[in-house]
Amino acid sequence: MAKNRLTTWTKLHRRFGDQVRRMRTSRELTQEALAERSDLSVDAVRRIERGSFSPSLDTLGKLSVGLDVSLKTLFHTFDMERSDGVAEICDYLACRTGPEVKQAWRVLQAMFNES
Repeated sequence: MAKNRLTTWTKLHRRFGDQVRRMRTSRELTQEALAERSDLSVDAVRRIERGSFSPSLDTLGKLSVGLDVSLKTLFHTFDMERSDGVAEICDYLACRTGPEVKQAWRVLQAMFNES
């Protein structure tokens, strides 16, 4: 039974590491760049991506800053095992001014020919 739990945790760490890697590469960031943006060591980023390190809540917060997503998005996309572009767009827009959000909305509407 204990071995099964260990295997499950190892798989969980690897899945989370894969998620961090996908998010990092989708932003065209190197591990070094993510480490700098996150105020983490490059070794910590590498170990997280390999699944050989269980990050603390503080480290998860730093990762979310470095990836420019909320913790909710970081875990939501991990839980779904796929990238949730809508959540990432919402995180991006949450940091913008009201006029910038309105402009983005107009661009989206124009892209999809909606009024």
